[in-house]
This record gives sequence, C-alpha cells and structure tokens, in this order.
Amino acid sequence: MKKLILTLLLSYPVLISIEFYTLDTNPEKKNNTLLYEVDHSADKMRAFIIQISEYAKESNPQFNIIPQNGIELCFNELESSKGIHQQYVSAIDGIGVESLFYPNKRKDTREKLKALNLLKGSKKIFVSDYTKNEKRTERSFTKNNLEGFTSFPRKKGNYDYSFIPAFFKNENNRDIKTLSDVSNYLYLINFSNFNSKKELIDELKNTNYDLLLIDLFFDKTPFTSKEIDELKIKKNGSKRLVVSYINIGAAEKFRYYWNSKWKLGSPSWLKKEYEGYRDEYWVQFWEKPWQKIIYGNDDSYIKKIIDVGFDGAYLDNVECYYFLDFD
Repeated sequence: MKKLILTLLLSYPVLISIEFYTLDTNPEKKNNTLLYEVDHSADKMRAFIIQISEYAKESNPQFNIIPQNGIELCFNELESSKGIHQQYVSAIDGIGVESLFYPNKRKDTREKLKALNLLKGSKKIFVSDYTKNEKRTERSFTKNNLEGFTSFPRKKGNYDYSFIPAFFKNENNRDIKTLSDVSNYLYLINFSNFNSKKELIDELKNTNYDLLLIDLFFDKTPFTSKEIDELKIKKNGSKRLVVSYINIGAAEKFRYYWNSKWKLGSPSWLKKEYEGYRDEYWVQFWEKPWQKIIYGNDDSYIKKIIDVGFDGAYLDNVECYYFLDFD
C-alpha cells in the first residue's frame, strides 16, 4: 500500500491533511483520480454558491454573499498557486474564516494566510478565532488587525456563538453602508441565552457593532422586516449591516423545512451524519430538492432572508463538498 496525503484549506479547525491509501500497482492513476473527484465536487459547490448569489442579487444587487471556510474554492484546482477562480470570487463579497490563529498550528496558519493575502485586497475577511483566555483574545485582535482582517474572538465558553461580548475593539460612530466599512462584528447564532425575541432584540439594539451576524429565526419564528430595520441602527444612532446565517451544506432538523418522516438516507440526499451535531446531516448539495430549499423560489431560505431585509447571507458548511466523499 502507498500513502497519499491530500491537504486542503478547510476548517475543523483549519487546514486538514487526510491520509489515503492506494495500491502500488498504479499509484499515479489512483492519485489523479482522487484529486479529480475532489476538484469535481468543488466545482459543484462553486456552481451552487454562484447560483445563490445570482438569485439573491437579482432581487437586491447590494445583497452580500459571504461563504464561511472553504478558502480553497477561491482558487483554480483548489491551490493558491494556480490563480484565482474569477467567476467564483466575483460572485462572493466576503470570506468567513474560523480558527485562523487560535486554535491552530503555525504551519496551518501560514498556509491560510498565504491564500487570504491574495484575496483581502478585494474581499472582506471575517475571522472568528476561539480563544481560551484574555491574553489570546488580545493576540487574536492584534494579529487580525495587522493582517487587515475583521476579528471576532470567541472566548472560552462561546464556542457555539451564544454570547454578546461586553467589550470589543474598533468601536466607532460611522455609518456602515458596505462590507468594506466594517471594522468589527458580532457573531451570534445561538439564542439559547435569551428568554424571548424581544429580550434579544433589545440587547442587540444596545450595541455599537458595525455588523450583526445572526440567525433568521428565534425559536422557529423569523425576524420581521420591522425588527431587522430596528437592528440596523446602532446604539449611538449610526447605521450598520445585519447579515443572516444559513447552513447550505447540512440539513438541520430544527428548521422549518424539515419533514418529520425524514431520516438518514431518506430522502437520498441526506447523505451522512454530521459528527458532533446530532440534529444535522451532510447533504448532497447538488441535488435539486436541496437546492430548491435553499434558493430559487418564494419559499426558499434565501428568499425569506431577502424578504425581511437582511443585508446578506453567511453561508456555512461550504466545505461539505469535501467531507461527503473523503472524510
């Protein structure tokens, strides 16, 4: 047996090296087949995100599309040395990155920084490090600021984005009209610490974050246009952006679209259990039934986000193109 190590700029926490074993009888052919399958799956994810972007921007040309992780999708053949994938990069407005500096290995950070430095001139980079103490929180802020990235360090206990930090850096009273204006942001998609939607809204309105990244729903009830409009005003009276989280790579059992009869493999595109998340399944995202759930019609997730006035969508689990076949 011969070992092949394939390295991609993914999350969990960041750059991942996966070991595969091939028979020595024709290793070059098998290695090429593996790389082709990865690239083919990546093409499908790029096409999916491009279609989401085109659909959203047809309704609102200023609508922002921000995929989280999967930085390698921005490059031909998934390698920064092969040049930027222009069609894909033109379709997105920013890039979200989890655990760039913390927790991470220096080698992995260097690899991601190499790719991000090719993109940061034209795309806003949002980083959510996970820091275990105040010292690392400060280092995360400093390192991201030096790179020109917008930072949201999650302190210990906030792994699932469930707290509003009491203090943050780069607070300002500017009107925030585009992603390029953003100097700080709040990442809050787990509302379990709030007893009601009103309590949540009141606390969000009492902040001066430039951008709020939140979920479309509070306990299965979507925000209204009026509520989103209220959230677009900072405590200090200036304007800000509000962006909605959406999971495009995994189906979630607590969402409005979930059918109680569904289970793993039924429908067939519910492909794989999502380790660590018992209410989620990796999906075959290229299948039409799933894509119909996400975009393209009045009952689609993206349409609901647009209709209530969000300024954009934060697309999670784009790296499922890789985990479906090779995890």
